[in-house]
Order: sequence, then C-alpha cells, then structure tokens
Amino acid sequence: MRKSARYSTLAAAGLLALSSLTACANDAASTASTGSGGKSDGKGTKVKIMVGGLDKVIYLPAMLTQRLGYFDAEGLNVELLTEPAGVQAETALVAGQVQGTVGFYDHTLDLQTKGKAVESVVQFSRAPGEVEVVSTKAAGDITSPKDFKGKKLGITSLGSSTDFLTKYLAVKNGVKVSDFSPVAVGAGATFISALQQGSIDGGMTTDPTVATILDKKAGKVLVDMRTPEGSQKALGGPYPSSSLYMQTDWVNGHKDTVQKLVNAFVKTLKWMSTHSADEIAAKMPADYAQGDKALYTQSIKSTLPMFTDDGVMPENGPETVEKVLKAFNTNIQNADVDLSKTYTTEFVEAAK
Repeated sequence: MRKSARYSTLAAAGLLALSSLTACANDAASTASTGSGGKSDGKGTKVKIMVGGLDKVIYLPAMLTQRLGYFDAEGLNVELLTEPAGVQAETALVAGQVQGTVGFYDHTLDLQTKGKAVESVVQFSRAPGEVEVVSTKAAGDITSPKDFKGKKLGITSLGSSTDFLTKYLAVKNGVKVSDFSPVAVGAGATFISALQQGSIDGGMTTDPTVATILDKKAGKVLVDMRTPEGSQKALGGPYPSSSLYMQTDWVNGHKDTVQKLVNAFVKTLKWMSTHSADEIAAKMPADYAQGDKALYTQSIKSTLPMFTDDGVMPENGPETVEKVLKAFNTNIQNADVDLSKTYTTEFVEAAK
C-alpha cells in the first residue's frame, strides 16, 4: 500500500538561506557512507538522500544508519544531504536532484493532489515528534491553541509539516488559519533567537531545539507530540511522520536498491529499540551535541517513543494524516486522495 504528500512555495527563502538549521547541520551538509575505513571508496550503488535537517532527532535514523555501517553492509554508497526544512527536501526530490527524501509522510498526500506520485517506503515513526512551545514572556497569554488568535507562531518554513500541524491545532481549537501569523524561522539557533527576541510568541519545533529552549528557560511546552500518547491526544490518532519517501516511478524501476535501503533502515530501527539514548548519542557526530552531551542525550530520550521498531506504517496512521490535512488544506479537501498509493509495505515486509 502507499500514500502521498505536499508541495509548497517558500515565502521566507531569504530568512532560511541565512538560517541553516544549525552549525552542525552545515557541517554535515553532504556526507557519504564511510564504512570501516572512514572514507567512502566510491564503490556500491550510489544513492543521494535529502534530509529535512540531518541533526534533528526526528530524522536521527538517517545519520545513525550511516554511522552503524548498515548502508555499506548492503552495498550502497549513500550520500546524505541536508536542508533546513522538510518542504525544501521534498522540492529536491521532485526536481530529481536526489533519489530519496527523509521527511514527513504527510507530504506524499499533498503531492498526490498536484499530480506527483510519491510514496513512503519505510516508516520511521508513529508520532510527529513535534512540540508546540510558547515563549516564557507569552506563556501567560497562550495556555492552549485556543489562544493562537493574533499571535506570531514560528514554523520551519511555509508549507512545512510544522506549518500544517500548527494550522490543524488552530482549526481544531476554533481559531481560523487567517487569525494568526505563521513566521518561517527555521530550527535550532534561529528558532530560539526568534523566541527570545519576541519575533514569535511561540512555535513548533523538535529536539534538540526543544531541549535547549527548556534548558535556557526561554519557553515552555504547550503541546507535546513526541509520543504516541501525545499524538493521540493532539491529533486523534497515530501520526506517521518521519520516513523515507521516493518517487513511485523510481521505486518501481530500482526495487533492488530500494530493498537494500529499507533493509538498512529497518536494521537501524531495531538497533534503536534495544539501545539506550546514551548509546545512540555516542554513535552520532560529536558536534550534534553542540557542546552539551547530556542535553543532547536527553533530547534523544524524549523523542525515542515516536519511532517504530520495524519500519511498518502504523495502523490507521494514513487516515489520521488525511483527517488532519483536510481540516485546513483545500487541496486535500477537494481531492479524492488514494491513500494506498502514498506508501508501500512491500519492502519492510521483505526486510523482516
């Protein structure tokens, strides 16, 4: 079975160009499978994957798979690239610049309404991993999404999953999408700065940004969707988010390569399910910790519940995503989305 996503214009390209996700994301802007020798030997099937923020914990399986050597073990030469936001990673896929994207599954639904056949081939998560935070200054005025009216709310970029989920929380709580102002501030340092300077009253972001905000006492958690329970409470069901999605035509023409990719990712998900946050953090690039290993480890621990251990699409997950998008997205409202074409379980079943 399969499902689809979304494709949006970027109104804040200037800001995002200046605000790369974090310094460590820049450092890892392009990284290839290294194997035991530490450098790619150029051998194996070459695959480029764009990640919507390599150092975001929600996309941790991408880099961790490389660090564990599982790409190499499958005979793949994988180059991981990074963009500050998932919607930009999606754009790279649609433009044919990469063969795969590690980003939110919900993009596949929106893209289907635009005539683009894209599908998730392995599902990393069963919850968004996102957190709506409010600045310490605005915490008295924003006690629930019902208070979003008139507020400036940070998102990674327009048309991103953070944009989608913010709109849903607003609409679900009686606030029109025209009643608040979404502000594209990226993630990491740029998000935190916007929160501290008052450029935004609150916003949606992920770990390790959330952990840093709480550590700095720059804001408070309003809605926590890092666990299946949090997803159920906020969205009414499981919300499959981070995944590897690819263009359907490419998948059908390169099934052997796709199977190897999925094999590698499923191995990683299983490894994660049997190792602690400390052990996972130890495998990641040192600069991802931003000089505070304990805080980085805590951010992984807080987000671990969102991940699947087998790469399988959670039951009723696609239906929850469609319901969320239909609440505010006119493209989805006016389309007959075929959810069976937005994901496939073919490869994860073979990997098991």
